[in-house]
Amino acid sequence: MIGGDYFYREAVKRGTEVELHREEDAIPAMVNEKNEDMINEAATWYEEQNFEKRTITTYDDLILEADFLKNEESTGKAVILAHGFRSQRADMSDFVQFYHEQGFDILIPDSRGHGESEGDYIGFGWHDRLDYQKWIKELIDEENSSDIFLHGVSMGAGTVLMTSGEDLPNEVKGVIADSGYTSAEDILTYQLQQIYQLPAFPIIQITSGLTNVRAGFSFGEASAVAQAAKNTRPLFIIHGEADELVPTAMADEIYEAAGGDKTLWTVPGAGHVKSYTVETVEYQDRLMKFFEESMKNN
Repeated sequence: MIGGDYFYREAVKRGTEVELHREEDAIPAMVNEKNEDMINEAATWYEEQNFEKRTITTYDDLILEADFLKNEESTGKAVILAHGFRSQRADMSDFVQFYHEQGFDILIPDSRGHGESEGDYIGFGWHDRLDYQKWIKELIDEENSSDIFLHGVSMGAGTVLMTSGEDLPNEVKGVIADSGYTSAEDILTYQLQQIYQLPAFPIIQITSGLTNVRAGFSFGEASAVAQAAKNTRPLFIIHGEADELVPTAMADEIYEAAGGDKTLWTVPGAGHVKSYTVETVEYQDRLMKFFEESMKNN
């Protein structure tokens, strides 16, 4: 029980400094100078923007916050970005300039238990999938968005994959999942073994039980694979082949299980959430092709 409580604080409880799944610990990416300049330029551009603040109230009465950037040439295209584990919305800054240049309105929430949003626990995408349904409705109701894409990295990829299995409005045209895991149970088991060199049993089972009592979900039900199997939208799965935090095999499993039109791109030399840094231009080109095909066919 003590081990399970400790691991709950490491993995699920908000605001704890942990060793688990620290994305900054991903192996160094093979970044060329041109890509590095593009990323730095995007970060500078992001800091210069005037974002609007948006909020929603969740089904369990939490107030979640987001930044919204209206495109001056808006045509109804919008993207909702989803950040990773113990991250926050500003950490998605690399993508914002690109999406703006493609004519998108951009919504960047802080997930429950992160940043300026309320919540005492991390949802690993499970409760977040319901939150993202509300963010989708916010864009449709307030911005008349007609072509909405969901784009998440790491835990954010888990969020958009789990959202993809829900009954989504026709305005949602596609889902991009970068460095996603198969389920909360699978990734926590993997990292417990890799980081702590401990057997999963019985720690995962005890911690999952505690999480069910304290946060209202079990690790097993937070399954990107099960939700992606119900997906009906175009799905673009991206994963670094040198990812040491979320093994590339998980991307293969998600791809095999997923419903709907789907594409898998694995990036040589890219660590966790580093595919955009390693192959910036190709990543952008593939996204633009994905947008075009998704909107044409839906």
